[in-house]
Amino acid sequence: MTTTAPTSTTTAETTRASHYTLAVLALAVGGFAIGTTEFVTMGLLPQIADGVGVSIPTAGHFISAYALGVVVGAPLIAIFGARLPRRALLVGLMATYAVFNALSAVASSYGLLMVARFADGLPHGAYFGVASLVAAGLAAPQHRGRAVASVMLGLSVANVIGVPAATWLGQNVGWRAAYLSTAGLALITVVGVLLFVPSVAGNPDATGRREMLFFRNGQALLTLLAGAVGFGGLFAVYSYIAPTVTEVGGLPDSTVPLFTAAFGLGMVAGTWLAGRLADWDVFRSLIWSGIGSFFVMLLTWLVAPYGWLLLPAVFLITAIGSVLVVNLQLRLMNVSGEAQTLGAAMNHASLNIANALGAWLGGVVIAAGYGYRAPALVGAALSVAGIVVLFWSAATARRTELS
Repeated sequence: MTTTAPTSTTTAETTRASHYTLAVLALAVGGFAIGTTEFVTMGLLPQIADGVGVSIPTAGHFISAYALGVVVGAPLIAIFGARLPRRALLVGLMATYAVFNALSAVASSYGLLMVARFADGLPHGAYFGVASLVAAGLAAPQHRGRAVASVMLGLSVANVIGVPAATWLGQNVGWRAAYLSTAGLALITVVGVLLFVPSVAGNPDATGRREMLFFRNGQALLTLLAGAVGFGGLFAVYSYIAPTVTEVGGLPDSTVPLFTAAFGLGMVAGTWLAGRLADWDVFRSLIWSGIGSFFVMLLTWLVAPYGWLLLPAVFLITAIGSVLVVNLQLRLMNVSGEAQTLGAAMNHASLNIANALGAWLGGVVIAAGYGYRAPALVGAALSVAGIVVLFWSAATARRTELS
């Protein structure tokens, strides 16, 4: 089954930016801001816990609150914002992001910080969805996959540069400074979008009821399921990378940042590759990334006891996983019919479900006594499940075409 880049007039506006590269860069900076914010909390959890007077496990709820905000905000904002001019919507989303990052920085209690982190997650999925639609519309038809990948590249680069830098800042200046810095990045995005992204109309025919048709679209729902399941393996491994490196691989704690950096570098490489593969064939790229993920998860399980041999394996996990992320975004844009805005936004809601599912299943097998290598086998099983869902999607589409 061959799926090409979006051709709908609602997503492929013929408008071109006078400075295409700067426009896409401005959109990618927003992804950088979001990626830095999403993951810096994990690196500063002890400091944040101490700052608001709670235990580290309790502070972990701030991570969950953000993820819940993504899941809730993606559909709600997409439904009610589909008719808005897209540049104005992007500006509003990033301004909101700046406000709630600033609120996180000044929060003095557990309750207020929980509210701030939940609210900060609300614009996440909608921003990536709308930014992907705008980038696809600005690019030539044969390069729309690369344009969407460029927007997503901001999220990838954040894991290599933004998260370590914000973590260092939070450790040396105070955790509140990390959130203030991400608020600043969001404001820089607002300025960049206003300067370089052309005015792009929303969908004047969109209504809440019409966008809600997305949830009756079998192909769209199966694509979401493929992401929620197939991408869960990455989080099953990533969530427990520190004890895997130290207790299974026998390496010192000081080496853990090198492994997290390998995850980030893999994300950058995979996002770049995803754009090229998307211009070739979106659906086949999804299938091959699922197959690749299965074998890399097995490789991770095999080499985990051998210390440094684990480093290239974790690089490959996110490289292949990023191909899945970008092409799921494009497939959702392709199969969402008239609910383009909601379809594009729901990808990140799906991926945050994958985050929760992978971490939970990884914890289950560890608690059952199978050790810190076991999440890699969970990841292999989830990769297979994701491939099964994709073939189910293809078979359903074929039956529909023949009927």
